[in-house]
Amino acid sequence: MAAEAKIDESKLLPVLDLTPKQIVEKLDTYIIGQKNAKRCVAVALRNRTRRLRLDADIQDEIAPKNILMIGPTGVGKTEIARRLAKLCNAPFLKVEATKYTEVGYVGRDVESMVRDLMAVAYNDVKREMQEQLKEACKPRVEEDLLDLLLPGSGKKSKKEKNVSALPVSLFGMPVSAPAELPASENESEKKDETLSENANENEENAEQQKSTREKFRKMLRDGLLEEREVEVAVERSNRIPSMQIIAGGSMDDLESGMQEIANMLSGGKSHKKMMSVREARQVLLEKNLEKITDPDKVADIAKKRVEQMGIIFIDEIDKIAVRGGESSGRDVSREGVQRDILPIVEGSNVNTRYGVVDTTHILFVAAGAFSVAAPSDLIPELQGRFPLRVQLDSLNAQDFKRILVEPKNALIKQYKSLLATEGVTLEFTDEAIDRLSYLAEEVNRKSENIGARRLQTIMETVLEDISFSADEHSGETISITKDFVDEKLKNVIEDQDISRYIL
Repeated sequence: MAAEAKIDESKLLPVLDLTPKQIVEKLDTYIIGQKNAKRCVAVALRNRTRRLRLDADIQDEIAPKNILMIGPTGVGKTEIARRLAKLCNAPFLKVEATKYTEVGYVGRDVESMVRDLMAVAYNDVKREMQEQLKEACKPRVEEDLLDLLLPGSGKKSKKEKNVSALPVSLFGMPVSAPAELPASENESEKKDETLSENANENEENAEQQKSTREKFRKMLRDGLLEEREVEVAVERSNRIPSMQIIAGGSMDDLESGMQEIANMLSGGKSHKKMMSVREARQVLLEKNLEKITDPDKVADIAKKRVEQMGIIFIDEIDKIAVRGGESSGRDVSREGVQRDILPIVEGSNVNTRYGVVDTTHILFVAAGAFSVAAPSDLIPELQGRFPLRVQLDSLNAQDFKRILVEPKNALIKQYKSLLATEGVTLEFTDEAIDRLSYLAEEVNRKSENIGARRLQTIMETVLEDISFSADEHSGETISITKDFVDEKLKNVIEDQDISRYIL
């Protein structure tokens, strides 16, 4: 099995070949507007690919240009970072700056974001590696299924067992079978006849079992036994507990490690479970994949991915900024978090359960609305770690209209697909789309500006009755017009106090 299980490691370390212009085009399929932000992240991503093509001595000298996105909520900051990571299949982690505390306080320390990123990369590489190993596992899974369908058919014959049980050598000297005591000629002849009959009988049984096994193998490959039930031993997975205490982990990591120790000590014995051959095939495939997957190789490749291609998106970074630069009371911890983030962003070694990770070439993208604090309220050292700043624009009615119809995952497309499962056909007129866009902009202007998320609340309110009774309108075509939208939102729009809570 080890000889068949070949892995193409080049596929596990993908390099993005898209140009910045092509990256922007890819982002345009999901995100409307924000051209400056898209160009900035596209160049940053392309520069990472360019760096990997340089000589090793120059690679280490080129650090990533971290980005600070500034703009109100709902304009696409998080979505840009998420889509960017998917384009290059890079390890990506989104965290909120507000969940971290300064070292010495109870809570998560900033190093845990690197440990979390490493865990994400490990799971991704493991899944991709097992995808490559599936073909090598299929013969083994087939044999295991035949053993379940025909218990004992895969075992060696008694004659083969006796032969294999003989000692081969002792202290380097060959050893023969133990000599038998002398017997009379008649007894010897009878014994020979009995042995010969038993041998013939064993050979006939073995041939019959082999023939039956081959018949079942053909039926299995033809899919005739998919619904046959078999008894499979299902084991509770027990990993060696990770000693995050030694690795400098936080309280969360300590709690996780103690839970793993408790699970290991509680047993984890396998138990039998009846299931169909179709279900058993998947269970056996996973068990065999676990056996032939090398965790050390997975960890090494994941570590390379994180160090060379990892992206950490730190959201709500404005919430740890201190207004006016004056700190007192609870603001002390905010400044402490900023100081703790500094070495991680600049480049330091972080202990993880998969090894020590160097953060020097991890790309950090920070984002915040900065509606109360300003970027200048961050400590100067942290500001300098994010040299590229991008201002994202607020969305207007025209942007909302495009968001409703243009992206690959546009809201109108989503609702049409959902109701189509009930046999209902939705049609939106251009006037209705214009009205929805205008109302989204108007409500954002008069109340809190939550960006494109406002469209979701408006669409849900407009289509609430249709979604509730869709099963009663199967086969019908429902047209959403401007008057229909005004009728559904009439009371909410007129009463500003209600609109603040509903929309």
